[in-house]
Parts: sequence; C-alpha cells; structure tokens
Amino acid sequence: MAAVPDKILTWQMVQPTTYNRETKEVTPGKIEKAELPVPELKSGEVLVEVAGCGVCHTDLGYFYDGVPTVSKPPLTLGHEIAGTVVAGDEKWVGKEVIIPAVMPCRQCIFCKTGRGNRCLGQKMPGNSLGPYGGFSSHIPVPSVDLCAIKDRGDVPLAHLAVVADAATTPYQAARRADLQPGDNVVVVGITGGVGQYMGQTAKALGAHTVVGIARNQEKLDRALKYGADFVINSTDKDARAVSKEFKGLCKQNGLPGYGWKIFEVTGAKAGQEIGLSLLSFIGKLVIVGFGMAKAEYAFGRLMAFDAEIIGTWGCLPEYYPVVLDMVLAGKINIADFVQTRPMSSIAETFAEAHKVSPARRIVLTPDF
Repeated sequence: MAAVPDKILTWQMVQPTTYNRETKEVTPGKIEKAELPVPELKSGEVLVEVAGCGVCHTDLGYFYDGVPTVSKPPLTLGHEIAGTVVAGDEKWVGKEVIIPAVMPCRQCIFCKTGRGNRCLGQKMPGNSLGPYGGFSSHIPVPSVDLCAIKDRGDVPLAHLAVVADAATTPYQAARRADLQPGDNVVVVGITGGVGQYMGQTAKALGAHTVVGIARNQEKLDRALKYGADFVINSTDKDARAVSKEFKGLCKQNGLPGYGWKIFEVTGAKAGQEIGLSLLSFIGKLVIVGFGMAKAEYAFGRLMAFDAEIIGTWGCLPEYYPVVLDMVLAGKINIADFVQTRPMSSIAETFAEAHKVSPARRIVLTPDF
C-alpha cells in the first residue's frame, strides 16, 4: 500500500502559448514543476496515486491553440488517468482505478435524463477540477464515478489510462449514433488517437463494414488489422474526390450508398468536409473531434436525405466498466497503440505531439 504524501508533485501549465494578432508575436507557453498541498478530503473524495496520464489532443489545444480552460493557470493539465487510491473513502482505498475524464454533477436535468456526459456542472481533471490534473504524482477526485480495475492480468496499469477518453469517447459516440450490429460505418481520421479506437469499437459492437479515412498510409495499413475493412488515403484529395472514391468502393464491394454512420474524429475542416460529403440518405454524421474550424453545408440536404448530424461529448462514467471489459477481453487492443514516457519529458513530448501526431498514444508516468 502506497504511503499518503504530504504534498502533490506536479507539472503545471504556468501560461499557455499566446499569439498577438497585431504584432504576429508568439509567446511560448511554460510548463514548470511545482508542489501543491494535499487538500483535506471531504466525504466521498479520494486521493489517487497516478500510475500514468495520457497526452490528449485536448491538452495540446489548451497549451498551444488558445482553447480556454475553466480553471485558469497555473493549472496541471491531463485527464486520461489510471492509478491507485491511497486515501479517502475507505471502500476505495487500495483499489486500482480509472478516473473518468468528465465527472457529472448527478443533480441537473442533463444528468437525470441520461445526458450527464455533457452536464454543465461536470468536473474535468486538467480543466475544471481546481488546479489539479493528471500530470502529477497524485490527484484528489470524487469517488462516485471511479471505474474499478478488478483483474487487469499482465496489462500495465499505466496503459489503462487511455481508457479514460481515448477508448471511452468512441463508445459514447457509438451509443449516440445508436450503432447496431450490421451497421456500416465510416471513421474519418481513423489513424488518430481517438480514431483508432473508434474503428475498433465499431467493429467490436458488430459493425458489418468499417471504412477508415486518413492521410497516413502506414497507419491506414495498421487500421486494416484493427477494425477497418477498407481504407481510403485522403492525401491531396478534396472532399469531392474522397466521396467519389468512397462511392466507387461501395459499388465495387456491393455496399449500399445509404444508411452509413459516419464518425468525424479529426476536428479539422478537411475532415468535417469529407464527413459532410459522405452523408446521404438516412445516414448519420457524428461529430467526435473538436476543432475551431468552420465548414459550409447546404442544410436542405438533411431534409432531402432524412439524415442527421449529431454532436457527442466525452463519455458517461457508467460506460467505463463496459469499455474496460472490452479492453481486457481483447476486443479492443490498446497494447499496440500505447507508449509510455517519463513525466519529466512533458515539455518535449508536448512539442513533439503538437508537431506530428504520434503513432502510439503517449502516456506519461510519474518520475518526480
């Protein structure tokens, strides 16, 4: 049993990167090692010793791209967290857990009507949980939404951090789309940190056909081994060209041109335009990836197609055990999509991941 610390060691975003539109001057962001006091735990709260915290595109958005956080810097980022409870609620002490990336209030109308994943009062580590985030030695969190890890076999605890967001967000998206066995699915951005799990999740839930679209051919080839039945390389192609290739693929393989459930995971304008171009009769376009870009669309087509465009956010904590079971049963592979690095490499890791999306999700492990 790990000892209860007298302080929390952490890597804090002291200031995000800023851009002056008038002078065009860029002021680099700063991440510094810091110490925080261990707060007095209230009833229903626990202190978790962090085993690993995943580096998410959202963290990079906060640090580099001007995406605002609820709690203002200095702030510890990180919301994909696995670890061990070391203090607080007695029934949790000693247990290995995954901390949900979004924790609903459980009181509002959103929560009471099954939409708690978008609860307006939700708490998110590394954003709206005070100064606390996952790139730390420890983190205080409510215990009500923790996902207990009962038998992980030889899977490293740190690897399971990616269940909190990267692997659960696709499951919520699938539920939002009412994905059913036999459905045909497109994943725009299947090679990304969330997209690779979107493809696997769709297949694990019984999708008949999964078509993956992205730009990296090496990663597309990998996707064919993990969920995708067909792939389309969108490099140097506009949405119309991708749509034409997709229609040809459907015709060649006897697949329908209607009823597809399309998951747009990139958050980029190009990805959104591809998703919109593929939306056809009785289809659904589910927006999973976040971005600041704007895309144009003739909304009259929705009426003509009797189609839908749906947004989805995070994942309800009650779905975490389902996804964890899928991971531990081998229905969703994380081993081939995760790498670990020491947390002291956080600045270099952020810079690298912001420049080029890593082949494997990076999980930082404490080395204070």
